Amino acid sequence: MHQDIESILFSEETLKARVAQLGAQITADYRGKDLVAACILRGSYIFMADLTRAIDLPLTVDFMAVSSYGAGTSSSGQVEIRKDLSDPIEGKDLLIVEDILDSGNTLFYLRDVLAARKPASIKICTLMDKPDRRTKPIHADYVGFTIPDAFVVGYGLDYAEKYRNLPYVGIVKPSVYGGA
Repeated sequence: MHQDIESILFSEETLKARVAQLGAQITADYRGKDLVAACILRGSYIFMADLTRAIDLPLTVDFMAVSSYGAGTSSSGQVEIRKDLSDPIEGKDLLIVEDILDSGNTLFYLRDVLAARKPASIKICTLMDKPDRRTKPIHADYVGFTIPDAFVVGYGLDYAEKYRNLPYVGIVKPSVYGGA
């Protein structure tokens, strides 16, 4: 598995430190509010677990499964909700937790769908922001790292459902996915 990684972008230690900073910032911003952290599965599950442990507030967690990639390396542009939130969010402060903000298709769609449910607020926290690939007018309120246009895996992110269990974020060798 490690042999398929061209280079490590963020080590375990770097990830841990940045997630702690994000948790502290979110704690300060949401003190006294009714926070729901919504994990976008599957890529965000490790980030979500670490982030919610770093938030020093009572909060609830929920999960959505959304797909726009299939087994490819770029978004199809079509977003499909495969698992919806389990609980109502009306009147609550919603924090959408995502692994990577890439084209913006998924989060642009989700923000509109979830806004119709009348939460008190909606903010987005992404581990990684890849602005060079953005096609929709959307931004994250909390960003772990801004990254170049490279195909990354690890810490929950995958290629063809593999590599999620790497403890770091690495750039995949193009030969692995047929890239140039």
